[in-house]
Amino acid sequence: MLDKTCHSVPEALRDVMSGASIYVGGFGGSGIPARLLLGLLDKEGVKDLTLINNNAGAGDTSFLGLVRAGRVSRIVCSYPRMPGNEVLREQIEAGRLQVDVMPQGTLVERIRAAGAGLGPFFTPTGFGTPLAQGKETRMYQGRGYVLEEPLAADFAFVRASQADAAGNLVYRYAQRNFGPIMCMGATTTIVEVEQIVALGALAPDVIVTPSLFVNRLLQDGTA
Repeated sequence: MLDKTCHSVPEALRDVMSGASIYVGGFGGSGIPARLLLGLLDKEGVKDLTLINNNAGAGDTSFLGLVRAGRVSRIVCSYPRMPGNEVLREQIEAGRLQVDVMPQGTLVERIRAAGAGLGPFFTPTGFGTPLAQGKETRMYQGRGYVLEEPLAADFAFVRASQADAAGNLVYRYAQRNFGPIMCMGATTTIVEVEQIVALGALAPDVIVTPSLFVNRLLQDGTA
């Protein structure tokens, strides 16, 4: 049986290099993989990162620590103006950070399309607004649509409640947020998990993300 458990944070992050694009789970303050983000901050020389997150870390110190340190060149999100996120404005005004903002549903569907192996898709959201500038648009049955591209990433940093050693995941309440589709859309998925249990200990009907989409596990308390 393949055991995907990593025994240290550096081991879990071993191939995360400069220029990487990373999905970062979290909705508000729930489900943020803070230990993975702090571990990345400790990894010297890694910069020019693209972080893809619903609300730009929601004021989380580990997420914003990477931004403040100048390690992030681009953020893709749906809502960047959370309390405590003033560093984003500072970095943008200094010309050191690009922030791409889009409707939450569009962000989610772009990630889902990448994970499902789909191509571009049309959505009515944003048609006739500045969000559609520079994008292909068309009319269909009297309604306007905007063409959006799939949004893949090199890595996904996700937090879960439980996992077995093979990487089957269970989430707790809102901790689930964007985790399942991010696990599908990333080339490599790294999961920060509260508890790792033996294979077979999880009831099949409670597993949300199957092990197929998980590459590495890092249990809480691992240095």
